[in-house]
Amino acid sequence: MTLDRRQFLAATGGAFATSSLFGGLAGLPGLASAQTLVEQTRVLCGFPAGGTTDAVSRRVAEKLRGSFAKMALVENKAGVGGRLAVEELKRSAPDGSTLLMTPAAMITLYPHIYRSINYGIEDVTPVSTAAIVQFALAVGPAVPESVKTLKDFLAWCKANPAKANYATPGAGSPNHFVAALLSKESGVELNHVPYRGSAPGVTDLVGGQIASMSSPIGDHLPHLKSGKVRVLATSGPQRSRFLPDVPTYAEQGFKTLTMQEWYGFFLPPKAPAELVNRAAAAIKAAVSTQETADAFAQLGLETSSIGPAELQKMVREENAAWGPIVKKVGFTPEG
Repeated sequence: MTLDRRQFLAATGGAFATSSLFGGLAGLPGLASAQTLVEQTRVLCGFPAGGTTDAVSRRVAEKLRGSFAKMALVENKAGVGGRLAVEELKRSAPDGSTLLMTPAAMITLYPHIYRSINYGIEDVTPVSTAAIVQFALAVGPAVPESVKTLKDFLAWCKANPAKANYATPGAGSPNHFVAALLSKESGVELNHVPYRGSAPGVTDLVGGQIASMSSPIGDHLPHLKSGKVRVLATSGPQRSRFLPDVPTYAEQGFKTLTMQEWYGFFLPPKAPAELVNRAAAAIKAAVSTQETADAFAQLGLETSSIGPAELQKMVREENAAWGPIVKKVGFTPEG
């Protein structure tokens, strides 16, 4: 599936700018022959089994068997918000026996969030993206049904400051920064309630314990039919195909709130170019099938397969862009 080029939110001083990042990559070498297949590769996933990152990892790993490696297995190395898996990749041999599949934030944002982080963008070798996700602002039963739009919600929050809160899957996540920027840009005080992952936050949203939640679109799709959850805005440059009737933040007057996150594959540092290109070709083939597109759609994800050169450029641009955003929001780096 071909995606439109993506805009990522960048900030300098009081102004924000966007940079186009997504696109196709032509001319990748063909898939590996039987003679060049890696004997066995492990796909590191920094999150527990059952989550979105794990699901993407497993879907692609299945298709790497016979195209990049004779055997491909997912290894869940969960801990400290996905950082353990990146650290494990940094220590691994650059011979194709280890790949990392991770959301962008672990690579591009976390160096601005954690003081004690012991890796940087130079410690991973970009290979290919696999998927892209938009964020959504959803409200639950704690918010009156008369609140139909983002403007309505902000007015309600202003009139009910004690109830003006939003959940996220974690402090310092991209979902957090989208909502924090909304608070800054609108001038309406919104209280952040961080959770450990999406599941408990969605449970409290549906149960009426929290007013709203900023998290990936896929978190809310299963709850829309019941009417208990209403999505008021999405964060992409265009409306999400999963929620075509929901306007973007930009359409509702917040033109700087355009942000999406990608899931990408990386090899260890100093991986040879020939190996990188073979892995990229195999991943591109894996995510280009209708079967994969359908599986990702169940999670609210679009497939994406930009290759090594453009992904490396994107990582550098996003890493540079996050610093001013973190500073503007006033987020205090953690340990």
